[in-house]
Amino acid sequence: MLDLLAHGAVEAGHEFVEPAAFGFLTPPMAVALAMAVLLLILWRVGVPGMVAGALDKRIAEIKAQLDEAAKLRAEAEALKASYERKSAEADAEIAVLRESAERHAAEIVAKAESDAKAMIARRKALAEDKIAAAERAAVEELRAKAASAASAAARELIAEKHDAAADKKLIDQAISGI
Repeated sequence: MLDLLAHGAVEAGHEFVEPAAFGFLTPPMAVALAMAVLLLILWRVGVPGMVAGALDKRIAEIKAQLDEAAKLRAEAEALKASYERKSAEADAEIAVLRESAERHAAEIVAKAESDAKAMIARRKALAEDKIAAAERAAVEELRAKAASAASAAARELIAEKHDAAADKKLIDQAISGI
């Protein structure tokens, strides 16, 4: 901005003179001196120590957070390993239970098959016994009918061929046999 003022003064025909305090202290030098005084005051008050202390405190906090994070990570890894181990144990137990269930199902099927075969054999034997009993009954009935038919035929034959003289002869033979 001073350059603009100086340039405007030269155009107007005036020579620009930079202001100075005490004859040697120009504005940029005054700013530099003020900055040096401020830095000296801050150094005397202990601001660099405070800044270093704040930074050290922040470093300590960050280290504590990193340590906590490492501890939490270790715990998480241990927990993950525990769950993986439990999962593997559960998978093994599931496999054992599945194998046991399949074996039990196979035993049930085998028992059902043997029971079915035994029941079929019993029913077949029962049916064969019923058939044999029916055959025996039919044979007995046939024999009874044959005997009845034979005795009826013999009666008729005897009645036709047997007369009173034959009766007397039979009675005499029976009495003599006594």
